Amino acid sequence: MKIETSNIEWLDRYKLLIGSVLPRPIAFVSSLSKNNIANLAPFSFFMGIGAEPMMLAFSVMRDHENISKDTLVNVEETKEFVVNIVGEKIVNQMNECATNFQPEIDEFEVSGLEKEPCDLVRPPRVKESDVSLECVLDRVINFGEGPGSSSLVIGKVVMIHVNDEIYANGKINTKELQPIGRLAGNEYTRASASTFSIERKRIK
Repeated sequence: MKIETSNIEWLDRYKLLIGSVLPRPIAFVSSLSKNNIANLAPFSFFMGIGAEPMMLAFSVMRDHENISKDTLVNVEETKEFVVNIVGEKIVNQMNECATNFQPEIDEFEVSGLEKEPCDLVRPPRVKESDVSLECVLDRVINFGEGPGSSSLVIGKVVMIHVNDEIYANGKINTKELQPIGRLAGNEYTRASASTFSIERKRIK
């Protein structure tokens, strides 16, 4: 089968994309509005960029209503955000925050997750998350217009919070972190379900 993307609607492209690029890690992003209202929302178009400087990115896509997500509005206005990593223990609360609430709604209160102050940025982090990355905005790159278009948010990590219980010898224990990955539709996967190791060959 061959599918030329220019011949199908954006929603069909989206379904093919999320069915192909997987499993996807989840950026559980906390931000603050200019009026100090906290927002918490998950994004599965998420990746690390590099370590020097330490950068990461997540993408915010416009839906059928063609409305900018509260997260994007907040980040563009305040230039700060926090990426909280989603482990199995908070997956249900994360799902509650995926609802398109009105801007005046605080998703921390809706989900029952606890706010924890950050050190270098104003938005709170999720206390129940075992890893949180404080970020300052580097840039936003916009792609397209209308439903299906997206904004790539790139941030510089300025502080990392790691639960002592999952950290040893400079590394994070994946089995203890129990990260969740997003698949297509309503499906998710556990990183702890089945893993294997392959040693990378190095040229001497």
